Amino acid sequence: MALLTGALSPGLYIVATPIGNLGDLSPRAARILAGVALIAAEDTRVTAKLLAHIDAKVPMQPYHDHNADAVRPALIERMRGDAVALVSDAGTPLISDPGYKLVRDARAAGIEVITIPGPCAAVAALTLAGLPTDRFLFAGFLPAKAGAKAAAIDELGAVRATLVFYESGPRTSATLALLAERLGDRPAAVAREITKKFEETVDGTLLSLSARYAEAPPRGEVVIVVGPPGEAVAPSAADLDTALIAAMVSHPLSAAVAEVSATLGVARKTIYARALELKSR
Repeated sequence: MALLTGALSPGLYIVATPIGNLGDLSPRAARILAGVALIAAEDTRVTAKLLAHIDAKVPMQPYHDHNADAVRPALIERMRGDAVALVSDAGTPLISDPGYKLVRDARAAGIEVITIPGPCAAVAALTLAGLPTDRFLFAGFLPAKAGAKAAAIDELGAVRATLVFYESGPRTSATLALLAERLGDRPAAVAREITKKFEETVDGTLLSLSARYAEAPPRGEVVIVVGPPGEAVAPSAADLDTALIAAMVSHPLSAAVAEVSATLGVARKTIYARALELKSR
């Protein structure tokens, strides 16, 4: 493990960096960045500014989606004898970047992996949104193509948790509108420029927020936070019977019960008891 003073032991150091305000770089993160032999950086130009802020000069290796597979083996070998840091452009590495593969391969090679935690835009936005935080799902960036984007949102529709998305400013309004269309007009919040001078968090519903940003797209990095679905409305006895009768026509009893339970969100025990009653008529 890294010592409080002196040289760092060989291994991979996952270093969280500021998402806007350079003052958020922890003293430990600064010491690690200044003390490693090499920094694997998403964009070396961005990381160079951070190194200048702490008055450190450290060799850097670009590591991003386009070259990760090619440069990863050499990075792993370097870690056997040297301390190597992994950073993203901002925030915690591995969140919406290819870093997990580097961690996976380092562990497989028996290399020590040390995390230096710190800022994360998704968690920061969640703390600002005023929405339930007991369960949340980070969904990252949605697909760019319309069909894939709608399908991805549909997959999340039944998740009983607050949803967190990253988005670009120009696409924010359209994404909010599509979320409302596929999920319903849920409570939501849009956080932008977190920790920076013009930090802003606006709450409302998906549709009201979409309208707000339609004519004036937000600037800077955006995080969209969407509240969980409301409590499901229990099906009526008539609806339950209709679904059960239809399912039992084409399925064995156990399969019919499982299908109706999944479709209506009613406990299998309840459905099974009603199915036996209907069958005995």
